[in-house]
Formats: sequence, C-alpha cells, structure tokens
Amino acid sequence: MSTYAQKKGFGATLWDFLTTVDHKKIAILYLIAGGFFFLVGGLEAVFIRIQLAVPNNDFVSAGLFNEIITMHGTTMIFLAAMPLVFAFMNAVMPLQIGARDVAFPFVNALGFWLFFFGGIFLNLSWFLGGAPDAGWTSYASLALHSKGHGVDFYVLGLQISGIGTLIGGINFLVTIINMRAPGMTYMRMPLFTWTTFVTSALILFAFPPLTVGLVLMMFDRLFGANFFDATMGGNTIIWEHLFWIFGHPEVYILILPAFGIFSEIFPIFSRKRLFGYSSMVFATVLIGFLGFMVWAHHMFTTGLGPVANAIFAVATMAIGVPTGIKIFNWLLTMWGGSVKFTTPMHWAMAFIPSFLAGGVTGVMLASAAADYQYHDTYFVVAHFHYVIVGGVVFAVFAGTHLYWPKMFGTMLNEVLGKITFWLFFIGFHLTFFIQHFLGLWGMPRRVFTYLPGQGFDTANMVSSIGAAFMGLGVIVMLYNIIITSVKNVKVGNDPWGDGRTLEWAIPSPPPFYNFKQLPLVRGLDAYWLEKMDGKKGMTPAEPLGDIHMPNSSFLPFMMALGLFIAAFGAMYHVNDKAWALPVLIIGLLVTFGSMFLRSVRDDHGFHIHKEDLIDEDDKGVKA
Repeated sequence: MSTYAQKKGFGATLWDFLTTVDHKKIAILYLIAGGFFFLVGGLEAVFIRIQLAVPNNDFVSAGLFNEIITMHGTTMIFLAAMPLVFAFMNAVMPLQIGARDVAFPFVNALGFWLFFFGGIFLNLSWFLGGAPDAGWTSYASLALHSKGHGVDFYVLGLQISGIGTLIGGINFLVTIINMRAPGMTYMRMPLFTWTTFVTSALILFAFPPLTVGLVLMMFDRLFGANFFDATMGGNTIIWEHLFWIFGHPEVYILILPAFGIFSEIFPIFSRKRLFGYSSMVFATVLIGFLGFMVWAHHMFTTGLGPVANAIFAVATMAIGVPTGIKIFNWLLTMWGGSVKFTTPMHWAMAFIPSFLAGGVTGVMLASAAADYQYHDTYFVVAHFHYVIVGGVVFAVFAGTHLYWPKMFGTMLNEVLGKITFWLFFIGFHLTFFIQHFLGLWGMPRRVFTYLPGQGFDTANMVSSIGAAFMGLGVIVMLYNIIITSVKNVKVGNDPWGDGRTLEWAIPSPPPFYNFKQLPLVRGLDAYWLEKMDGKKGMTPAEPLGDIHMPNSSFLPFMMALGLFIAAFGAMYHVNDKAWALPVLIIGLLVTFGSMFLRSVRDDHGFHIHKEDLIDEDDKGVKA
C-alpha cells in the first residue's frame, strides 16, 4: 500500500481503490476489509471470554451478551473468514491460471462493494438501537420475537453481502473455465485454483437457499407474513433447513480454499511436488458433492425421525474419507522432502493436528444418538472452532505470510511471524481444547454466566487466558505488517526461492496486466518445470502484442451504496417513519440508475500498445 501512496497523493490512491476493477487491488480491498472485521469479531470474542472468565460475572448484561455472541459468529463467518478467503482467491487464482484479470472485472468490484456495504450496515446496528441477538444462525423462533431492529439489520445486511459473494463466485467459475493459459488443462491447475473452482460452485448452489430464507424472514419481520410462525400455520423448522442447506456448504466454502493454500505451502517448502495430485483433486470435488448431503446433522435433536437422522449421520461420516486422503497426501508431501521451517510452514504443520482434532470431534457429533448428549453444549463450540480457527484462520495467517510478497512486493518479518505463530497456536489450544471437557461436563452454549461450584470455574479461566494469548498474537502480526510497510524493502518475483506455479514467474507486485505474453504451460507446477530446464522465466505462448484492459469504474461503488441506503428505508418503513419510503426509493433509484448508466454507456476498455510494453521492459513496476 505504501508504494502506491508514495507515487500518488492520498486522495488519488483512495479514488484509485474506489474505482478499481483490477483483481489484485480488489484482493487488497478484501484483505483490508476482512482484516478490519476480523479485529471487530476478535474484540467481541475477547468480551465473551472476559464475561465467562469467572462465575456470576456482570461484565456485560445477559441481553448484551446475546448481541455479542450473535455478532461475533456472524462477523467472523460472513465478514471476516469469507472476505479473507476471497482476498487470496482474487489475488492468486488469476495469476495461477495465467490470466490477465478475472472474466468480469466490473462484477468483481461490484461483489466487493456489496459485501462491504452489507457488512457496514450489519455493524451499524450497534449504534442504532442494538445488534441482532438471535444467535448467528438466527433461528426463526428466536428471531421473530426479537425486539427492536437487530434482526432486521441481520436480514438486510446479509442479503446485500450475500449477493456480492454470489456474483463473486460466478465470476471465478467463468474465469477458471474460460481464461486458462495455453496448455493449462484442468489436471494441470494448481490445487489452490482447484479449491477456488469447487468453492465457487458451492457458492453458486449454497447461497440461493440462504437468500430465500432471508427473504422469507424479511417478509415475516417487515411485512407481517407468517412463513415461520407456527401459531399462524407457518413452520419454524423450515428456517433451520434453509439456513443449514446453505450453512453446511458454507463451512466447506471456507475450508476448501484453506486446503488449497496449504496444498501450495507444503510443496513449496518441502521442495517436492504435491503427493497424490489427482487424488487431491478428486477429494476436493467429492467434499464439494458430499457437503450438500449433510445439512440435517445440525438438526438431529429437532425430531426428524430415525431414518433421516441415520442417513445424515452416515453421509456426515463419509466426508471424513476425502478429508483423510488430503491429510495423508500432505504428510507424504513432506515425507522425504527437504523441509524449510518458514512461517507459512509453521502454520501448515500446526494445521494438520489442529484440524484433525476438529475432524475427529466432527465424526463424534455425526453419531445422531451421541449428538443428543453433545448438542448445544460447549463440546460443539470446541468442535467448530477447531475446524474454523485450526483450519481457516491458520490458513489465512499462512497465506498472508506466503503471498504478502506477491501482493505488496515486501517480505513480512520471519521472526515476528514465528512469535505470532507461537502466541496464537498456544492460545488457540488453551482456549478451545478445554471447552470439549466443559461441554461434556454439561456447560451449555450461549449462556452468559454460570454459578460457582459447578466445576466450570477453572476451565473457563484457562479458556479466557488462552484468548488473551491469541489477542497478543494478532497484535504482533499487526505490528509486523506496519513495520514491513514502513521499511518497504522490495523483493523479486520468487522471494521464497522455491515457487512452483505461474504466480512466482512474474514481478512482485505484478504489473496491472499480469502477463506481458501469456505463458505456455507444459505440465503441473509449470514454473518449476521451466526452472528445472534451466530457463529464467516462462516460455511465452504468443508473440508480444497489444493487451486489452478494462476501464476503472465508480459505478460498482454507487450500485452497492444505493442498496445500503435503500435498506434503511425498508427497515424503518415498518415504524411508519415519514422519511422511510423516500429513503427506500432514493436508494433504489441510485442502484437502478447506476445499472441503467452501465447499460447505455459503451465502455470498451483500453489497449496497452506493444511499444509501451517494450519500453517498460525492465521496470517491472505498476504503471
């Protein structure tokens, strides 16, 4: 970021990012926004752990505690994990397949701004009469009886955010199907590209049910419909189905890109190709398929009956098989390799036992009979934090260290990186390992306090101390990012020295057109193959020619802003506020006006002429 700021004034840089359609800058936006929401969600987690550190604590009230746990879950899943994963998908995937940008750069920008405004809208609830308090799953029986506008913020904010995610997923699908470099067949794609591909397919099929559920709840809350009101002939269980038909694929949407990041890290730092590549691809696709067949395992205690419970239990256990294949392939990639213990490798190696522990408790929870005992206890909390933190968050830290030089052209400090790792790793296991036992001892989820003498005191204190360690780790990471950006020491195209895929063959940060000439891909680990043949870079697949690039546009920002404004109108219209309807109409006019403008204005992009490409041959810097 600092490099841009030095060349242009702050205003120019800001305008550049507000109007950009460049996937690399959109990735930076996702990283900043996701990082911000990660800190917000982390702060909420710290509040939870302070409240639960000792029995009968009154650090926060019961009502506020409900708001905090709801917003912690919602923020971490939708506004932190998703965008951080999207940041890497945006930054790396087009480079890995040898593309100059994504298929629809405009839509890419629109997706980010929709996510961002949805997230801001949701978090404004804190200042406008109270946050949602029905849990991050927002079960209808709780949500419909929630007073105030909290749940309305949830419904409208996630709706806006969800559209952004959905169009982002479609964009990545089209990009991977249509824009691979010559020779980049499907079975030569890097594993991270494969996981992005499967993840995008999951987004395409998982987000519509959530959208439907949110629309129905919006009608119930804002317009007096009765979809989920059992006293009026509705069905409150249908919300659970709609939510979890989205919600379970969602956890695979998060974990698959994490698997992809680790599948890049293990080969790079073992100096050895990924073991069992084709089985890894197969396992990724299989997880994608099975991910849609397991949603009712969240509802074993709802009363679906023994047949449904048995089917979903078996399907859930089956997902352990492809995941196990992946674990063994990663272990065998390191086996016999010459392993370098860099910061990304620390995270990757810690990921295996941590994620495995989460997977084991997952198989325990998959047994419907046993789940009657585990359900709604801290055992479940421990389980999903082991998979989400031990999987996704570890991957985000690992990916940040691995790809920081590619995104910004500077290397994060390795010593500070390892300090972050040890603080966070120890803190994570301290916080969540003990929670398995809290659950088995009978501590329920979502309780704001407990009595002394129930046997929960010590374990909760240990858990809260662990959270403090994680917080310290994140602070060290922030310090690392700041000093790295201030020092601004530039690195070359392959800073780790063992890059295997196309993104390491171009300058860091890449020029805005990515590839001067599209590379010729001759096999898996294309860049590594060229290195082994003694070549400096990739063999071009085309002569040097003019490059067509898209124009920047302020319209994505405006379209998202319009929906953001309209959401306030829709929400306060229920209270018969005089200004609500005009605000709703103005917001929709802004959105549809921007869409109309986009439709009638011919935007053909621009060409970079080959003479200019020859001129800047050795600059390797953003134009």
